[in-house]
Amino acid sequence: MSATVRVLGFGMGPQHVTPEVATALAGCDYALAVQKGDEDPLLAVRQAVADAHGVELVVVRDPERDRSPGLDRAGYEGAVADWYAARLAAYRSVIDARGGTCAFLVWGDPSLYDGTIRIVRELGVDFDVLPGISAPQVLAARHRVVLHEVGQPVHVTTARRLRTDVAAGQRNVVVMLTAGVDLDGFGDWAIWWGANLGGVGERLVSGRVADVVGEIEAARAEARAEAGWVMDLFLLRAPAGGADDGTA
Repeated sequence: MSATVRVLGFGMGPQHVTPEVATALAGCDYALAVQKGDEDPLLAVRQAVADAHGVELVVVRDPERDRSPGLDRAGYEGAVADWYAARLAAYRSVIDARGGTCAFLVWGDPSLYDGTIRIVRELGVDFDVLPGISAPQVLAARHRVVLHEVGQPVHVTTARRLRTDVAAGQRNVVVMLTAGVDLDGFGDWAIWWGANLGGVGERLVSGRVADVVGEIEAARAEARAEAGWVMDLFLLRAPAGGADDGTA
């Protein structure tokens, strides 16, 4: 069967769906999502988005991915490549069988640390992409800050790469894909941290890292307990002079 795909960013839930995305989703025949494990509380958010626009959500089981903490860069990239291939096969089986117009609902914005566009491109079907509200946007709005200082850049990276990027000279960093917040050596830096932004369990903490690190740890645990899951990120900015480089 012939099929088309719409990759739709939905922010953190129904409250972040833009009018453009809402119109596109309502015109789809179904949405396709993966279930991660036996219990996947994040799937309920996608279900709520689909339900709000009268679209059936078709669920497939997400392939397992090697998340061993000892993986080096090559091992990590290989594990991700294997996972993409398995997820691609699961998606293709549904789309080939159903045809029509399929929506992929992407957390935040499809352009930031999300593999959906790469996967859909490999499906070999016609597709388009509509942006969503990204987590860094919501983080800045909640804290009422600008992500960069006047005339200066902001570097967006992952928790895995934070220390490497700081050692390379980055001093104003948005950190995503966290699995906990390791801030040893950043005591004098300023942080604006947020979890589950715009959703259940939202928590915000800001201040000098040494003063608020305990508060962040407690807030992260509270967010997970309230929502059953936690997605957090933070803006980290070096002090004037930049003596503390996060490598101690």
